[in-house]
Amino acid sequence: MHIFKNLDELVGATGAELGPTEWLEIDQERVNKFAEATEDHQWIHIDPERAANGPFGGTIAHGLLTLSLLPYFSHQLYRVEGISLAVNYGYNKVRFITPVKVGAKVRARAVVADVTRLDGAAQSTVTITVEIEGSDKPAAVAESIVRYIA
Repeated sequence: MHIFKNLDELVGATGAELGPTEWLEIDQERVNKFAEATEDHQWIHIDPERAANGPFGGTIAHGLLTLSLLPYFSHQLYRVEGISLAVNYGYNKVRFITPVKVGAKVRARAVVADVTRLDGAAQSTVTITVEIEGSDKPAAVAESIVRYIA
């Protein structure tokens, strides 16, 4: 984990590479709970028998489940100290490149793409890539925007 001691260190970090994180296994229980929470019960996610004969050879995680793990991974990648609050400001250019099969392990790495100093704050754009163990292509790539208040 990279620790930025204050906003000035974060502002100077453009181009810094972060990670990777630890691997996280995506199991069927997690996928089912995500389906319940989001009311997205598509069979490719929650029906292992039907999905075994489907296009992916088994159930896969929702793309939005993968995206929802970015805060979890970000907390492993870096921390900014000397602030009172960090707020998720949104995402740019989210792409789901490779399906995450249930049972696969994923992890993240990132690059600080941009940091803009604001009045009493800073806003960072961090490009996060979610990798799948044993895959040449990532599961997802997204630009995470976080606003840090001093």
